[in-house]
Amino acid sequence: MRKLKIVTDDKIPFLKGVLDPYVNVVYLPGSKTTAADVADADAIFTRTRTHCNKGLLHGSSVRLIVTATIGYDHIDTAYCEANGIRWINAPGCNSSSVQQYITASLLVLAKEKKMNLPDMTLGVIGVGNVGSKVAKAGAALGMRVLLNDPPRAESEIGLSQKEGDATFTSLEQLLKESDVVTCHTPLTKDSPYPTYHLSSYDFFDQMKDGSVYINSARGAVTDSAALKQAVQSKLSAYILDVWEGEPNLDLELLKNALIGTPHIAGYSSDGKANGTAVCVREFCQFFGLDVLHDWYPDAVPAPPMPTIISIDCTGKTAQQVFYEAVIHTYPIEEDSLRLKQTPTDFEKQRGDYWIRREFSNFTIQLKNHTETIVNGLRFLGFKIKN
Repeated sequence: MRKLKIVTDDKIPFLKGVLDPYVNVVYLPGSKTTAADVADADAIFTRTRTHCNKGLLHGSSVRLIVTATIGYDHIDTAYCEANGIRWINAPGCNSSSVQQYITASLLVLAKEKKMNLPDMTLGVIGVGNVGSKVAKAGAALGMRVLLNDPPRAESEIGLSQKEGDATFTSLEQLLKESDVVTCHTPLTKDSPYPTYHLSSYDFFDQMKDGSVYINSARGAVTDSAALKQAVQSKLSAYILDVWEGEPNLDLELLKNALIGTPHIAGYSSDGKANGTAVCVREFCQFFGLDVLHDWYPDAVPAPPMPTIISIDCTGKTAQQVFYEAVIHTYPIEEDSLRLKQTPTDFEKQRGDYWIRREFSNFTIQLKNHTETIVNGLRFLGFKIKN
């Protein structure tokens, strides 16, 4: 009897050897996977670099595509559905990782620009699994938070009602009132609310003078030319994890970014493990392989820094304590420096990304703390040791 065959991106972590005893697994670079490679495959495991469209899939035996990512704009879903190919993404798998990235970005921004976050408004565009956690992080840092998500506002609760402590608001109002705007939308062109070049000339014109723009969603959500103009006339800083045309970067945008990283906001080891687990479990469910139906990686490696953080809060503001704790777990400026020094290594820096662990893996020992500090750290996801 013929063995089932999977063609998988060779950079999906924790996967090698897991399914090999049961099926034929072929590991290939995602960006170099061809139609010939998948012609006799039953399933594809992918990240963002394999474009699963007619050119790749036509005439193949592929019945299942699983992407170990939240986003799925690299999958031609209409083609798949019209040709009986089931496709699955991993919603929420790296939401806490992106929360960590944005939290670190906000704290670096505040330190570099001498800002007090509790005096500022954070505008979150796209309030799904990721945006919801980013909004909670903003609240934990003491910021006022505005949310914009027209599909959710319409389908779930209506513009006039509240979700938690924040109200969905119009994009115009969010841009007008926010000191920091961060994007967490999927990339869409044909939906009722397209996000391709959402951040356009008009978008930036509506932002506050001296405000800050962050994009860790998809590169083409930002119109690069419009952002360049906004830097000259409107923004005080911008932070980019995603880029139009990546891995080929606009070097001017990279040079002038406060933080510029190689599409790794969601690349915590925890987030990667979650995404890989979705691949294995969904494959086993689809093809009736019961042995791994609840599989999860046995051991995610420990981070390179101590997981116990001791902080004496004497003479420190809550923001300073948050900075000390968060940057201990994720020194985000090191990621930015690496990319700025060697932008041609964009894909290598993604593929060989270091072991970054999320807040929940760290315990903080506090001395001379306030209730505000304890509550903020707990809300971010840290463990607090009394």
